[in-house]
Amino acid sequence: MLTRRNDALNAVTARAILRDAELLYSADAVQAALHRVAQQINAQLADQHPLVLSVMGGAVVFSGQLLPLLNFPLDFDYLHVSRYGGNTQGGELHWRVAPRENVAGRTVLVLDDILDEGETLHAIRERVLALGATHCYSAVFADKENGKIKPMQADFVGMTLPNRFVFGYGMDIHGAWRNLPAIYAVKE
Repeated sequence: MLTRRNDALNAVTARAILRDAELLYSADAVQAALHRVAQQINAQLADQHPLVLSVMGGAVVFSGQLLPLLNFPLDFDYLHVSRYGGNTQGGELHWRVAPRENVAGRTVLVLDDILDEGETLHAIRERVLALGATHCYSAVFADKENGKIKPMQADFVGMTLPNRFVFGYGMDIHGAWRNLPAIYAVKE
């Protein structure tokens, strides 16, 4: 059972979760996947000047490490939408910061940490296109194999993850461990 203080996971419990977790992908494997997806994006968008939208807060690590690897001019902004909040399963979509009007007439690249059920990324894509983007690409660091039919697939995927509760490299467990350079799964 998780112990919460001021709506955040306490340090003792967070360390215990990490200690008991299974390492799925090392920091080296994560970096190799990052470089692979950067090469794919560079090949596709080499002659573009896209608007890159990072989905806060999960994509902050992926975005921060990916942007310096992209070799084309770009504009950067963010949006904030969530279906999870403090929960481990998705719920109602909540827009905290919606895409701005500056997407009109633009090629847009949306960056997110993980494609789980696909509902959030699908809603973002629909909103961006409704605001007048000419094209909307999506890049996720991870795509979870959950056995469900997703409303969309990402254009660029760093790695595929098993259908487990994962954390690290931008993905959190009750708000903790986004800062890990590797990817872990909660012990089953």
